[in-house]
Amino acid sequence: MTATEIIVLVVAIAAIILVVGSIALVAGRKRVGPPTTPSVDSGAPDAALTPSPDQPLIVESSAPGASTTTLERPESIASRLVRLRQRLSGQGALGRGLLLLLSRDPLDEDTWEAVEDSLITADIGVGPTGELVEKLRERLRVEGGGADQAKAILAEELLALVDPGMDRSLNLVGPDGLPGVVMVVGVNGAGKTTSVGKLARVMVAEDKNVVLGAADTFRAAATEQLKTWGERVGVDVVAGPEGSDPASVAFDSVKEGLDRGADVVVVDTAGRLQNKQGLMDELGKVKRVIEKQAPLSEVLLVLDATTGQNGLIQARVFSEVVDVTGIVLTKLDGTAKGGIVVAVQRELGVPVKLVGLGEGPDDLAPFDPKTFVDAILSA
Repeated sequence: MTATEIIVLVVAIAAIILVVGSIALVAGRKRVGPPTTPSVDSGAPDAALTPSPDQPLIVESSAPGASTTTLERPESIASRLVRLRQRLSGQGALGRGLLLLLSRDPLDEDTWEAVEDSLITADIGVGPTGELVEKLRERLRVEGGGADQAKAILAEELLALVDPGMDRSLNLVGPDGLPGVVMVVGVNGAGKTTSVGKLARVMVAEDKNVVLGAADTFRAAATEQLKTWGERVGVDVVAGPEGSDPASVAFDSVKEGLDRGADVVVVDTAGRLQNKQGLMDELGKVKRVIEKQAPLSEVLLVLDATTGQNGLIQARVFSEVVDVTGIVLTKLDGTAKGGIVVAVQRELGVPVKLVGLGEGPDDLAPFDPKTFVDAILSA
């Protein structure tokens, strides 16, 4: 083999080796890297659409005015009446004092003067006190004395003085299918707005559809307070900006009640400066605006029972502007003297219809004369 042939053979072998190596290198590169896994649809929801435990799903009701807040169920009227006597037990001091005096033997003039003083101190008033003492003197003289007899006679005469014959029912039905409209008046501090909220609970307990009107626009706290009362029992509250026209809010409240087909509309009103003509004019305007849409079913005057004769002065002022149809006496379970019931009824010629007996949301009850007198004479 010549030198030339040897060179050609070496070049050929080198070329073969180079080609084989290149092929091997390319094949190796194709196998480098992790194997791919085919995609499998597991049916699981996308993580971005799944609620986090820290973000609970909120379901909104399609019902108008629906809320996620749990509504309270107010106490029934029957249950309130059961508690009425218990809460009035604080009035027993008057009855015990009177019975102690009337059990004396003999019943001399000093004793009768003491009886009169006790009754006047209890806010019954001079006129009603004179009538009661005269009847007691006559009956005890004719029918005889003794503790039991004196208690029976006193109970009968006190009940007659409270006048059980007065119509104490709430007129909550409007004429010709219109809602009943209740206007609530009274001075700030008497518990007016609170009484409106509690009154709404009384109505809700009787399955009535209620709308509240926050027309005490000069006191921002009144509007917020009323909204809170409404939210607790699912009652809508119509309100305006602070300082807005009270008559406008009252008008809108009644309109809302008409549009919704509500059973009752209750309108809270301003109570500042009851001795100022401006407020009285304002209340008169509110009344007129309401009556353009529906007649008033009730005008309730809220009085603080602890104010005694001052409450009578307030009653006179309000009754000159609006035709008061009923009295709501608040705080009757505290230091109030029960005689205010008699005095205010005599002053206005209208009945006490509701009494506030505590701070609880359902501590507003219909006034029952016999229960009241029994509580006064309880041991």
